Amino acid sequence: MFDTIIYKNRRKALLEKMRAEGQSGVILLIGNAEAPAQYKDNCYKWRQDSTWLYFLGLDEPLMAAVLDIDNGQETLYADDVDIDDIIWMGPQPSVASKAALCGISAYKPYGQLEKDIRDARKAGRKVHYINPSRYFNTLKLMKLIGCENIGERVSEPLIKAIISLRLIKEDIEIEAIDAACDLGVEMHSAARDAIKIGIVEQDIVGKMESVALAKGWGVSFPTILTQHGETLHNHLHDKVIEPGKLMVIDAGVESNLHYASDFTRTYPTSGKFTPMQRDVYQIVYECNEHAFSLTRPGITYREVHLATARKMLEGLSALGLVKGDLDEMVAAGIAGLFQPHGLGHNMGLDVHDMEDLGENLVGYDPGQTRAKQLGLGSLRMARKLVPGHVITDEPGIYFIPALIEKFKKEGLGKDFVNYSKLEAYYNFGGIRLEDDVLVTPDGARRLGHSRLPIAPADVEAAMAK
Repeated sequence: MFDTIIYKNRRKALLEKMRAEGQSGVILLIGNAEAPAQYKDNCYKWRQDSTWLYFLGLDEPLMAAVLDIDNGQETLYADDVDIDDIIWMGPQPSVASKAALCGISAYKPYGQLEKDIRDARKAGRKVHYINPSRYFNTLKLMKLIGCENIGERVSEPLIKAIISLRLIKEDIEIEAIDAACDLGVEMHSAARDAIKIGIVEQDIVGKMESVALAKGWGVSFPTILTQHGETLHNHLHDKVIEPGKLMVIDAGVESNLHYASDFTRTYPTSGKFTPMQRDVYQIVYECNEHAFSLTRPGITYREVHLATARKMLEGLSALGLVKGDLDEMVAAGIAGLFQPHGLGHNMGLDVHDMEDLGENLVGYDPGQTRAKQLGLGSLRMARKLVPGHVITDEPGIYFIPALIEKFKKEGLGKDFVNYSKLEAYYNFGGIRLEDDVLVTPDGARRLGHSRLPIAPADVEAAMAK
């Protein structure tokens, strides 16, 4: 946890934002419960709700809090352990001590929550809550609110207030993300050094994830490590490493404070790129650098995405894979054939930060609309950038035979795409290069205290070691 004052100030700011929007009533925050795997007492690895962590920091199950917008009263709901708990878990800190850690003076048994929420509703008070990501909390809310479709009564003012606070990272959060990125660099370096012809991909995953578990909470999302990078989220790790392939490694660490990193690098399994691989890799590398050079306060990340798409098409045009006016190709969505995802997303306590609160609410400013175009339509972060935003910069080029054939069959891009030349790339795979970036008052900086090798010559040199 951070210092107590951090959580007190965050809750104070939340209440002030709600009052400024003319809201009244109470805010209900619910922490996660244990989630059984095969049976009740064998649970999935524990992970607390991120919004709960942000405002209270208590990393334990079965807790809730009520914040009174009108009078500022805060109440923690949790239970002290009994002798049965002590037998299995040993003595535990009291609820009073936990409440003190997050700066709350009033606390009640967890079972009292239902009565207090019922009383608030009977008194005609608005109960503000966010949509839960876990089924336990969904069922809990259904009972507390007395409504089967709890999504109908989710508080948009509360969601917007939370997003406005969590979106701009505090200095202490930036330090935590830097530390998570340092661990991410260490994990990725272990993976790169473990690449050997003839071993199974899972061997590398084991080596890299051991770093995350030894020095942090674990991975921030299921590791993507594959010689079939044309499949964007390929979580299969059962292939034997073959010579001449490209290996995409997209992985992150979640620190013990639960802040995330998220890096992607693409490596030639033989240690050196083939001429074809190097040509395409160089384009993606230049796109990564170009996006970073444009990232600064005042520009929208949608503009950065589109400028990077233009840079990519310029490179592909030089290879003879596309032709025609670059701006016309961007407008026609031709870049989506090669990069059917957005340039990046927000990152923080979640690797895709706050997307449980609504992807468009998190990633789009009022007045911005989400495109339907392939690639641009998947852009998770389009907002005008301001200092404190933490985002990813992850351009990629992928040759997806089924997608290329679909475009060709439907006559899409026929004036721009050299389909006959693309056939030579059907077994190419894909390349993605990703860094984590902080928007600063005068531009941007990459997070972490060192950067993974990314220029093609530097990648080959690192692999040679």
